[in-house]
Formats: sequence, C-alpha cells, structure tokens
Amino acid sequence: MKCQLEDITIHYETRGSGRPILMLHGFTLDHRAMLGCMEPLFATRNGWQRIYLDLPGMGKTPAKPWVTSSDQMLDVVLQFVDATVPNQHFVLAGESYGGYLARGVVHRRPDTVDGLLLICPLMVPDRTRRTLPQHVILDRNPELLKSLSAGDAKEFESIAVVQSRHHWKRFAREILAGIRLADEPFLPHLQAQAYSLSFDVDDLSTPFAKPTLILTGRQDSSVGYADAWTLLDGYPRATLAVLDRAGHDLQIEQEALFGALVSEWLNRLEDAVRPIGNERSRRLPSSGSG
Repeated sequence: MKCQLEDITIHYETRGSGRPILMLHGFTLDHRAMLGCMEPLFATRNGWQRIYLDLPGMGKTPAKPWVTSSDQMLDVVLQFVDATVPNQHFVLAGESYGGYLARGVVHRRPDTVDGLLLICPLMVPDRTRRTLPQHVILDRNPELLKSLSAGDAKEFESIAVVQSRHHWKRFAREILAGIRLADEPFLPHLQAQAYSLSFDVDDLSTPFAKPTLILTGRQDSSVGYADAWTLLDGYPRATLAVLDRAGHDLQIEQEALFGALVSEWLNRLEDAVRPIGNERSRRLPSSGSG
C-alpha cells in the first residue's frame, strides 16, 4: 500500500482491524523486520490493526534529499500517523532505531500513544558513547557458515550470538532482505551527519504512565542493554527485561521469551481498556513465536 504525504510516498502494509498499532523497524531494515516477529502473536488475538511502514530510504519507501536528519524522519512518521490513523489513539512498537523514533513520538504526542514496545532500542545515537558488551558467539555453527556466501557469512557472524540454522533463515528473510534494499549513500550520510534528534527524546515533561515493555539483549553489541535502564524513571508502567543468549536479533534468538513477554504486554494494553466484568477474549500462548 502507498500513503501519499506532502513530499514523500510511504510504502506500508496492514494486517487485521481494530485498535491501531504502528510498527517501526530499525535503521537500514524494512517493515519485514517487525512483521516477522509480531504477526505470529496475533494468530490467536483479535481486535488489532497492525500497521507496518518502510521508513524513508528503506524498503520500498524512496529516499528524499530533504530528509537529512532524524528530526525529519520523525516528522515523516508523525505525518504518516496523521494520514493513516487521524484523530485516533494508537500503540507503538519500535525496534532499534525504530525504538528511538517511537520515543520521539511519545515525546511529541504523549496523550495519543496508549502503549509502547521497545525491542533492542537505540539509546545513544553516538556509538562511541554507548555502553556496549563485546561481541560474543555463544553457539557456533561453522558448518552453517561454510554453506553461506562469504558476504552473507560475514554479515550473519557480525550480529548473531546463536548461529542456528533457524536464526539464519529468519535473519535472511526478515533482516538481510531489508538491508539489501537500503539506499546508499543516503542512509550512511544521514547517520554520519544528523543521527541524533535535536532534543533529548527521553526528557519527558510528564512520565509516560501507560503499559510499556523494554526488551534488551545481554549480548547486544550493537546498542547494548545497560543504557536502557535510564528509561525506567520516565516509564513507571514499564517492564524491562535483559535476556541472556540474545544479541541485536533478540526477537529471533529468544523467540519463545519474546512471544511470552510481548503477549503479556498486549494483555496489559487490552486490560487497560476493557470494562470491568468482561471476559478475556484472547489466549496467552504458553510459548510465543516471533
């Protein structure tokens, strides 16, 4: 689907109907990174409209020369919200850079956001200032790496903490496929010049007291986990989980835990709007899939 804004056309996909939840993917990826981990959770859950967009210069949304900063990326997201869910409350889910932009939306429009999911969120845009663990591989699979092209093996090995064939298949489908569509030199230029928002995205005028879930990987050497602890004061209804055997692909490497924790977050969101006395209409799976 296409959403025509004033100066840019946004590619997006929707699933289901009901309460809108906007999904924001990470830098250089596309909507498949979020669709792959989130859609299985709605197989037994009704009443949600899932909206997956491609950010400018990523996926099928073209880069525009006037998008030169994360401020303008955020402006595009807000315009997209106004066009697709006008005058409605909505829920946000963001992964990595998408988690940074999602917090920007909360900062700008806290009254219309009903809940927030952050998956391995980018906390500190300047990589030299991040608190990062060293990259480690806890489960090696040399035979798998030998079966891949040199380029694919290098890309996978640089991020994977668990080198399983299942991880590789999902990585290729949900992560690498988006990376291959990324617009260069547009994205590296933006990252080098104006990756940080011009305001402190986590300096909230009022704490965001709505259901929030923050998921981090103990072995995430891309954005880390320690810096996310600073979010807790601003999000008094937040669950923060640091998952072992999980790097920046947490949603794949800890698939079952991801599914269980996100399902519990969705339960909290549904409970927040359900009249007292209503029976639960959804089932929390014993093990999630993402």
